[in-house]
Amino acid sequence: MRDAWAAHLTDLVDADPRLAVVLADISADMFDQAMKAHPDRVINVGIREQLLIGVAGGLALAGMRPVAHTYAPFLVERAFEQVKLDFEHQGTSGVLVSVGASYDWAEGSFTHFSPRDVALFDTLPGWRVFVPGHAAEVPPLLDRAVRADGGVYLRLSLQHNENPHAVPDDSLLVLREGTRATVVVVGPLLDNVLEATADLDVTVAYTNTPRPLDTTGLRELAADTGDAIVMVEPYLEGTSAWLVSKAYEDRPHRLLSIGVGREELRRYGTAVEHERLHGLDAEGVRARLRRFLA
Repeated sequence: MRDAWAAHLTDLVDADPRLAVVLADISADMFDQAMKAHPDRVINVGIREQLLIGVAGGLALAGMRPVAHTYAPFLVERAFEQVKLDFEHQGTSGVLVSVGASYDWAEGSFTHFSPRDVALFDTLPGWRVFVPGHAAEVPPLLDRAVRADGGVYLRLSLQHNENPHAVPDDSLLVLREGTRATVVVVGPLLDNVLEATADLDVTVAYTNTPRPLDTTGLRELAADTGDAIVMVEPYLEGTSAWLVSKAYEDRPHRLLSIGVGREELRRYGTAVEHERLHGLDAEGVRARLRRFLA
């Protein structure tokens, strides 16, 4: 995903003089040629994440469309005050692109984990969140992010599905139909969910644009499954529960949230091991779904 993003962004910077790229050393080598061609619009501030956002916010005030990038915990959690003030408070916007996701570099330990990132963006009004499930989904999402008027958070991951999916803008893509529950899965967890539900009587719907969440489409799908809903997300468990509850203020429903657990796993292994321990592999998802359906 990072390779696809950097290659496409380089092409966009060549074509659009309004675009600026702000880096904090991470992935800087992927923009060597772009820095030479556009030294005034491809800027590496070094390992200074608060400055990264401050510079991006200043560029936005000057009428540019900034794209700021580094590891998720440094981009979102470490620099959240700058996101809040230098973008939101100033009435500007930009594109924030992260790598690392919830635990991609598990060997790097908790300092490089960011399962709380999307939950933080939910505290700011109007931010879009894009979570591709495959490298081929990245360029069209980046195009949308660059063209958007508001703030966009693009969450890249090493985890990915085997195949890309063309998702209608801000809508749910139905991949399987059933009667007992509607399972909405975000980004790179799709393959795990498809395997987990292979013989279960459930509807499976996919999105790589969880913000805004297609709650209208969700209500329509869930009406045929007894308003039993399962949200499967590659970040903090329960992140989207508030949106589902808000959409169902007028209708009884059942909701199961599946995501990264709130407990801190202090024995750092691989991303695959963390996925299994959080119950996000196919076996773990299936076990929780079967209990919910029972």
